[in-house]
Amino acid sequence: MAQQENSIEDLIQHIAQAYDGLPKQLKSIAQYVTQHRQNMVIARILDVAHACDVQPSAVVRFAQRFGFSGFSELQAVFRDAYASGAAEAGYRQRIQAVISEHTAQMRSAELARGFMQSCQNGIAALSQELDEAAFERAVSILQEAHHIYIIGVRRMYPVAAYLSYTLSHTNKRVALIDGMGGMFREQVGALAAGDALIAISVAPYGAETRHCTELAAERGADIIAITDSSLSPIARLATATLRVEEPETYFFRALSSMMCLAQSLFIALAYRLELDLDAPPAMPAKTGA
Repeated sequence: MAQQENSIEDLIQHIAQAYDGLPKQLKSIAQYVTQHRQNMVIARILDVAHACDVQPSAVVRFAQRFGFSGFSELQAVFRDAYASGAAEAGYRQRIQAVISEHTAQMRSAELARGFMQSCQNGIAALSQELDEAAFERAVSILQEAHHIYIIGVRRMYPVAAYLSYTLSHTNKRVALIDGMGGMFREQVGALAAGDALIAISVAPYGAETRHCTELAAERGADIIAITDSSLSPIARLATATLRVEEPETYFFRALSSMMCLAQSLFIALAYRLELDLDAPPAMPAKTGA
């Protein structure tokens, strides 16, 4: 039996070395594992089998082929890595990987166009795969909410901040949960039934976002999850889930699709509320002297 791998990179390297000698079914699983590393954090064995068009027993054989007792032990490598942050390579390491992959020096404009094309493809896929029912439900939740809370940490923070900015142009009370001064708990203290939480998170799923989502569910608030998988921890508790899979180019994941979805959500809500963003604020009526 092959020696069990202790890191994602060791495992991926081992899979790459053994790939040519694998049976057809195991090759399909190998492609899935290497191309969907973040999904492996939360995927069930049935999900992997379905995606690869194989039986669950083939997934078990794949795990055993690389030294694991079964799927759970294989999955633990991905979960442990993402939990510790080891799977998030630093920017310097990613740039070095780009240089190693492209032996001929690339022009800056060539790099830019490659990344832009990937972003365009991601937005096109988002448009084609948009869950219309979930999107309509999300807009209705925001329309009816007494108070809208928004959370997105680390890489998802820009999307949360943008939504906070745009939604503040409505007549809704909007709160960005940014944890300033470590006050996540205090910022969600008033969250209650009748309110809405927009939770934005992708694998490995920020602990702060998961905590706020669980709190919102406990208090009976509606939850809009913007995430990369219907199996993610925040999606399981959500009233409406909007799924976005950002493309990866040069070992970097874009934010273009996430931002596009955020803008679309605001525009749809503004249309519902019949906003006139150019109109000056109403002045209070004068009373007689």
